[in-house]
Amino acid sequence: MRRLCDAVDRFCLTHPRFGIPNLMRYVVFITAAVFFLDMFSHGAASAMLYFDMELIKQWELWRLVTWLFIPDSSSVLWLAISLLFYYSIGSSIESYWGTAKFTVFYLLGAVLTVVFAFISLLWTDYPFIHNGYLNNILFLAFATLYPTAMIRVQLILPIQAKWLAILYVVLTVYDLLRGGLFSVLFVLPMLLAAWLTYAICFWDRIGDLLAEFGFRVRHVNSAKTVRFKSAVRQQKKKEAERGYRHKCEVCGRTDTEFPDLQFRYCSKCAGYHCFCEDHIFSHEHFTE
Repeated sequence: MRRLCDAVDRFCLTHPRFGIPNLMRYVVFITAAVFFLDMFSHGAASAMLYFDMELIKQWELWRLVTWLFIPDSSSVLWLAISLLFYYSIGSSIESYWGTAKFTVFYLLGAVLTVVFAFISLLWTDYPFIHNGYLNNILFLAFATLYPTAMIRVQLILPIQAKWLAILYVVLTVYDLLRGGLFSVLFVLPMLLAAWLTYAICFWDRIGDLLAEFGFRVRHVNSAKTVRFKSAVRQQKKKEAERGYRHKCEVCGRTDTEFPDLQFRYCSKCAGYHCFCEDHIFSHEHFTE
């Protein structure tokens, strides 16, 4: 699993232009368009797009993709709230990861959902999939990247995203167990596809998440392991708290206040000391 996680990161690093910028904007727009078409066509639009294995076998191959855009509600208000919510968290994830990795994450979830639907042909002739679990895994990803983000439940009570994510996992497992055989046959494949997507893209952070709850992970606690990704996250957190990334040791100017100013680190100074382009060659070197 770690190799898959590293392969995803390596691919996104070497192909920064891969993906669809503002992907969630297109998903939300198309879903809203399908909803309004259903209103005027009595559901004919969704009937042409939902996942149906028998029709796919008759070469209606677009159904392998278009199930992503089936509205999950018949209420205009609830659909508007859910689409705005998923657009917001999707955009936040994309701004954190970049377009390439967010696109890989979303497409990987969609592909694995279809793959598990085909696997379920081993025990049922009519596999059914929808975009609910894929959308829910978007929230789980958001809560992992922004655990302290405040989310208002029913627009009233603000709760940190990490607690809502834990509640989602607990309720999902409870519903799966309560559903019995039906859940195992029809719900579990979609759930496994969504959670496998999460595991692949967040395997490097699962150890950190377990450590927060007191579980020891060997590769994380080993003194020989270089926790580069954790260090990068800590650096980004410090930058967000300070409000800048670089600050000149001499004049105190920052890259936030002067975005066009060049900053460099002096190799002759002891430790890491940053200087602007006006003082990089004219400062007293730090010796301690």
